[in-house]
Amino acid sequence: MGNTGHIEINISGSKGNIKLSPDNFDIKEIIPILENVENLLFPKEKKSRPLVSYDIQEGSVKHVFRTTLQYIIGFNAIIGQINNSQNIDFLDAETAKAFENFQASAIKKDYVFHIKTSLPTSNAIYITKETNLIRTEAIWTDAEFYFYGKITNAGGKDRANIHIVTDDLGTIRVQTPISFLEKYEENMLYKNLGIRAKGKQQSETGEIDTSSLDFIELIDYEPKYDEKYLKILRDRAKKNWLGKTNPEIWLLQVREGYEV
Repeated sequence: MGNTGHIEINISGSKGNIKLSPDNFDIKEIIPILENVENLLFPKEKKSRPLVSYDIQEGSVKHVFRTTLQYIIGFNAIIGQINNSQNIDFLDAETAKAFENFQASAIKKDYVFHIKTSLPTSNAIYITKETNLIRTEAIWTDAEFYFYGKITNAGGKDRANIHIVTDDLGTIRVQTPISFLEKYEENMLYKNLGIRAKGKQQSETGEIDTSSLDFIELIDYEPKYDEKYLKILRDRAKKNWLGKTNPEIWLLQVREGYEV
């Protein structure tokens, strides 16, 4: 079996009276499949992910994604757990969103998604217009967030967004009005800035649905150590309080429970 494996996403259905095949499956439908699979396998930091190769085959339309076996084994466990629990609330936000996108497509276009891996005893899952792979809305609440980091990308033809690299969440994308980017005169790329955004947050775990983030405002942010400013604070403290305090008396009062 080697060190690689693959995921198969078989989509069956029709376009009018013509059955689905690679010949009539438009590139506009392929692009979201590619994006969703990346979120299925790598919901967090995508920058350091391993190589994923892609092939489209007959039957009806079979999408094959090959990558490191470790991730295939992990994904196989995920679809097994979905089958057992019949819900996707336990998943990372981006992984859950990918399944919801497949579910929405199945309902809208009457497609059937059959998803499995290359493992000999692979789990498999069917998504149809009759299934209900949607997160429980009650556990996701609207919230505002502040993200600080380096801007690495900004723009987009139809759905503009800003990419910001954060310490705790890696690279996140914030959907941004094109009108804001048109009017913003400075070059924000590779600068440390803050973004105020709104989106969904899991009410029990605090997890942020990074696929739901909408831009509110840009915030100037310069994360540097300001020695001059800190010296001013220390001098002010010495002058106004520490300079008038006997440390031995103060420590004795603290030990005895007196308020200084």
